[in-house]
Amino acid sequence: MIGGYILLLKVEKQCRVRVGSLGVLRFDKGYYAYVGSAVGGNITIEKRLNRYKKIASNKNGNLRWHIDYLLASKNTSLLGFIPVKSKEKIECKISKVLGEIADNVVVGFGSSDCKNGCKGHLYRFKANPKKLILKTLKRKGLVKNKG
Repeated sequence: MIGGYILLLKVEKQCRVRVGSLGVLRFDKGYYAYVGSAVGGNITIEKRLNRYKKIASNKNGNLRWHIDYLLASKNTSLLGFIPVKSKEKIECKISKVLGEIADNVVVGFGSSDCKNGCKGHLYRFKANPKKLILKTLKRKGLVKNKG
């Protein structure tokens, strides 16, 4: 499957994490939703998610993207993911939707190659956002009957 995805994370307690070229960032306790894409070449959502699961469970690995550093933190848990099927790059469209419902955005996180003006692709929520995200994506026509 190709398209976009949302990783659902929980930061158990406030922490500081060195995130590649962004330097050391503070992450408050709470829930986070990270928007990514898997379009082009032999990249699939499944391959990308398997990579993230491995980093999250081992707490190490080849840390390449901003999200890798957060997943490798001992204070972070990977709760799940929401796939969004699409033949086009849909990452920024999803990100804009999350920006409408999130409590805040981590500026610059995951969006260093963004050409659509996204402030970031990592959003913080005070409560688990899965149901809210699914409801909003359905309302916007971005997912169909995913639970």
